[in-house]
Amino acid sequence: MGKLSRYAGYLFDLDGTLIDTAPDLTFALNHALAEFGLNGVDVAVARNWVGQGARSALERAVAHRDAPADAVDAMLASFLECYRGRIAVESAPFADVEETLAVLAGRGAKLAVVTNKRGELTNKLLAEIGFAGHFDAVVAGDTTARSKPAPDPALAACEALGLGVDEVLFVGDSLADVGCARAAGCAVVCVAYGYRQGVAAADLGADAVIETFRDLL
Repeated sequence: MGKLSRYAGYLFDLDGTLIDTAPDLTFALNHALAEFGLNGVDVAVARNWVGQGARSALERAVAHRDAPADAVDAMLASFLECYRGRIAVESAPFADVEETLAVLAGRGAKLAVVTNKRGELTNKLLAEIGFAGHFDAVVAGDTTARSKPAPDPALAACEALGLGVDEVLFVGDSLADVGCARAAGCAVVCVAYGYRQGVAAADLGADAVIETFRDLL
C-alpha cells in the first residue's frame, strides 16, 4: 500500500491503538459486576471485550457470567461512575506512540482521534494522559449520529482536518475500525497488539498490519 508516512492526515482509534486502557476499564467493569453480585474477570479476559464502548463490554461480561441481558442498563451507570473516577490510574500509551505522533506532526501531518468512547470520557482521558494537545480533531462516540463501523466518524474527522478521504490513513485495531474506514473510503492499517474481540489481526481486513507504532514512520 506504499509508504505509511506519505499521508497528509492520520485518524487514530483510541482504546487499544493509542492507549492501553484495559486495566482501568477492567477495574470499572469488575466494580459494576460486584455491585450486582457477580464475580469479576481478569484483565486478560476483559481485553477481548473492551474497545467498542462501555455498553458492548458490559454486554459481553454479563453474557460471560450468565446474567440477564437486561442487567446491562442497570450496570452502566455504576460502570461509568467508577471509570470517570479512575480513568487513567493504570492506563498508559502503548510503546512508541507519543514519539511517533510527534514525528508525524513535525512533518506537517494532521492528526485526529476517532473513537467510540463517549466525548466526556475521551477528553478526560486525553487530558489526564497528557495527550490533549496532540490532535487537531477529536471525534468521539457521541459526536456523530452513528458511531464506528459507520463511516460518519471518519468522514467527520476528515472534514475537521480539511482533508479528503484519499489523503488520510486510518489506524485502528478492530473490525469496527476497518469497517468505518472502508465505508468512508480511507486506507486502513491495524496494530498487531490491540483489542480485537478475539479476531486475529490478519483477519481484520485491513490493508496492512503493523507490529509497532513506529512502523507508521
